[in-house]
Order: sequence, then structure tokens, then C-alpha cells
Amino acid sequence: MTHQRPAPRAPAGLRERKKQRTRDALLRSALVLFTSKGYEQTTVDEITEAVEVSQRTFFRYFANKEEAAFAVQDLVEAHFLAALAARPAAEGPMEAMRHAVLDAWDTIEEAISDVVPVDLHMRAYRLIESTPALLAVHLRRSTELEERTARLIARREGLDLDGADADPRPRVAVAAFSGVIRMTGRLWGRGQDNSVAAIRRMTEDCLDQIGPALAAVWHGPPGGRPAAEGCSCSCACADSRAGDPAEAAPARRPSV
Repeated sequence: MTHQRPAPRAPAGLRERKKQRTRDALLRSALVLFTSKGYEQTTVDEITEAVEVSQRTFFRYFANKEEAAFAVQDLVEAHFLAALAARPAAEGPMEAMRHAVLDAWDTIEEAISDVVPVDLHMRAYRLIESTPALLAVHLRRSTELEERTARLIARREGLDLDGADADPRPRVAVAAFSGVIRMTGRLWGRGQDNSVAAIRRMTEDCLDQIGPALAAVWHGPPGGRPAAEGCSCSCACADSRAGDPAEAAPARRPSV
């Protein structure tokens, strides 16, 4: 009796690459359909038909449509945290977070282009900002990211975040930073420019207003100077960037 020899098994690396290609194809299909038809109007059947796989294959990679909608955002958030972890120890927390988020925007293509085109991600990000069901999830995820960021800041600064003498400063700093980032996303989502350059510029403009916004006294534009020409956030940005609050809003001299 002759025995048929089993076909050689594909190397693990090859199998994993095939799985990754399938997942990436499903993800691109989902985001294209979400951004063209609408998130709630898109069905899993339509996503799988575009890739010519079964529903079972889709659910092998994603628990549901929501997970697919945020899959690239997971990469973006990890990219930001890696950039923050790489910042020099000499930088203060706010400075480190500012540089990290701007660096993450500058290098976003490196983080996601192997999975989806950057312009597709930016359209999907705008969709998240304008779709109530996705926005609610986005806000919950933002809270989770804030906690991860605060813990990273605490480690950088050698601070205790959990004990009886927990230092509140990491969470306070991250809350202020994250609030500006969320505001920036909303402003960008209402605009017409989908580009990375637009949200990067708006992020920088608005982060530069944290110091002036915390000044003790407000009298017109920060520092008494005209708002920056071309400022893309609605904060009446000054023409100086990341200025010291004392410089941005000098103390009033008593009248004589």
C-alpha cells in the first residue's frame, strides 16, 4: 500500500504574514465602507464580500464592527505612547507630552502606512468625531489612554500613583493635556481640511495656549498682543508659542 506524504507545513512566519494580510484587507475594506456609506449603514457582509472571505473569517479577527473602526486608532495611540516614553528625561511632563504628540503626527505614516493609507485613517478619524455611537466609544477610550499616559508620566518622574501618598500631579497634567487634544479633535472634525498637517498645526496652536489660559488675569488676547495670524484654533492664539504664563499675561501694576 502506498502512503501519500503529507504536504509540508508552511513556515510559521509565512502563515502569520498571510493572516496579517487578510486582517489588513478586512480593515481597509471596513474603513472604506464606513467612510463612504456610514458606519451604521455598513454591514459585516459588505465588508467580507469586498475581500471575498466569509463572515466567520471577519469575526476571527474582529469581535465586531466597532473593533474594526478603532483598530488603526490603537496603532496611533501606541505610537504616541512610544514617542512619549522616548522623550528626554530632562523634559517636564507637559513639554514631553507636547513634543510626543507633535512627533507622533509627524511620523504617523511610519506607524500605520503598512496597514492603511494615512488619508483613509484621517477620514475614519473624522467619521469617529461625527458619529455619536463611535464618539461615545472614543471618549471612553480616551479615559483609558489618559490613565496609561498618567502612569507613564509617573514612572518618568519617579512618582507614586497608587499608594496612600499618591501624587495627583500626573493625572492633573494629563487631564489638562488630554482636554486640549479632545477639543482639537472636535475643532478639526468640524473643518474642511482632512490633512495630517491641519490637525498637527491645530494641535500645536491649541497646546500653546495652556500656559496663557492658566494665567491669573485675562485681558483680551494672551499677553495683550494681537492674536496670531492664521491661528487654526479658536483660542485667540498669541504670536508667541509655549510662552511662560507670566510673560503671556504680565501682572497688572497698581494704579497710582
